[in-house]
Amino acid sequence: MHGDKLIIEPHHREAAANLASLLNKRLSDRDAPMIVSIGGESGSGKSELAAALADELQARGVPALVIQQDDYFIHPPKTNDRKRREGIDWVGPQEVRLDLLDANLKALIDGAEAIVKPLVFYSEDRIGEERLSTEGVEVVIAEGTYTSLLRNVDVRVFIDRTFRDTRGARAGRAREIQDGFLDRVLEIEHGIISRHRDHADILIEADYSVKELVHKT
Repeated sequence: MHGDKLIIEPHHREAAANLASLLNKRLSDRDAPMIVSIGGESGSGKSELAAALADELQARGVPALVIQQDDYFIHPPKTNDRKRREGIDWVGPQEVRLDLLDANLKALIDGAEAIVKPLVFYSEDRIGEERLSTEGVEVVIAEGTYTSLLRNVDVRVFIDRTFRDTRGARAGRAREIQDGFLDRVLEIEHGIISRHRDHADILIEADYSVKELVHKT
């Protein structure tokens, strides 16, 4: 998203370093980029962790690329807020073109050296597009609230912090009007996104410690 403001703090860097160590174990003998999703509730630190992880991987000699789910909303941010206020039922995965994001990820898996994707211009409340070169990229990080639902993902990371934990972080980014309506939106999102924890391969706990999960088969 053009104009997004990220505040990357030491705990994001530490979690990114631990997460990169876990991902390195899975990187050997791959013919296609590894797709990593980072999901969680609004303000949980998805964008910051994704940026810190990309930096950490690059420092380890692993070219990485971040793709933000926020660029795939059907409507730009201010328009989307108005649509939510016209009907609260609009809140949810249906706000996002997850099918297009999945298609972009599939293209990368299939060897595309570039993709054309949406790009939100926040201050202008419009959606344009950009061409991303992916030549040489070994890890693609897709971050956003609903990215745990994507099909074309190798490793799902979930940040286990609720909207009640993240009030300060959301206020700091100043992307939304902090009012009673937003609390209703976040409560609805919480009901949806909290269930995505069960899809996670790696959990980022509330204190930003990193835990690899073992799923029973």
